[in-house]
Amino acid sequence: MQDHYWEEAVGYEVKISKGFTELKPSAYTVSATEPPLDYRKAPPEKRKIAKHLFGGFLRCLYTVQKFQSDTERKLAIILERDSSRWFKPARGQFQIYYKLGADNPEYQPDFVAEADSAIYLLESKADSEMDNTKVVAKRDAAVKWCSQASAHAKTYDGKPWKYVLIPHDIVLENMTLEALAARFAVS
Repeated sequence: MQDHYWEEAVGYEVKISKGFTELKPSAYTVSATEPPLDYRKAPPEKRKIAKHLFGGFLRCLYTVQKFQSDTERKLAIILERDSSRWFKPARGQFQIYYKLGADNPEYQPDFVAEADSAIYLLESKADSEMDNTKVVAKRDAAVKWCSQASAHAKTYDGKPWKYVLIPHDIVLENMTLEALAARFAVS
């Protein structure tokens, strides 16, 4: 009988046990002799950006960060200028899970940034991946999470949460966070 047993969830109940989570520590693998690079300057070989550690931030909640692409580094420049604070979340920071086949992997957005009007979860993706099944599943989970976080924030006059999915090839250092959010926020 066990072989023929199945269950299907029709919905989930959201229970918020506390309104914040402490920042989780981030671990990085880098050369001990190589100091962090200035985030405002692109490394000589952009395709090897993930091997570098970057520093010099004033508004980032961590003293150093790693970027997976030069687009992420450019977004950090924008966030450093336009947000009150920002960071790249560590694994497990937000506990956002998405459905992908039979699995429910954790989604870790590229950035979290607080601005005057909202708190943003930001993700940059290659334009060719925007309709990818995995990207869409992550997007849908993040939008739902932001909706629930916004509902909770409303109970204490907090800022709304918004998910922003940005095509990587349009990001330029002279853009603003508000313009990116206005153009690419997903509801």
